[in-house]
Amino acid sequence: MTKTDNIIFVFGSNLAGRHGKGAALTAVLLFDAEYGVGVGPTGKAYAIPTKDERLRTLPLASIQTYVDEFKSYAKEHPDLQFFVTPIGTGLAGYKNADIAPMFYGCPENCDLPPLWRKILESLKKLRA
Repeated sequence: MTKTDNIIFVFGSNLAGRHGKGAALTAVLLFDAEYGVGVGPTGKAYAIPTKDERLRTLPLASIQTYVDEFKSYAKEHPDLQFFVTPIGTGLAGYKNADIAPMFYGCPENCDLPPLWRKILESLKKLRA
């Protein structure tokens, strides 16, 4: 993936905005994410919290709230392409099957991880 004007890097963050590891560090180094901003748009990135201010993993219901905010933001910005990393599955410790369903109904301008797309396709078949 290259850094272009309309690509937004979506990463898992913490509410303190300490972006020191994983995709969050990539967001700072390559996509101008601002240290201290743990929620929402920052630079050419978008932060979705999976940990709190003390770096404790957030409950799934809390993460879902932030994912819903992201989906609304993505829908309101159809001119942007959102590259979504597998948030919550690294340092936060959740499984892909825990997080992927949160992105059900994501707008077309969101590029989800391949495994998440498979999980969501399975969900669509079950709901049909």
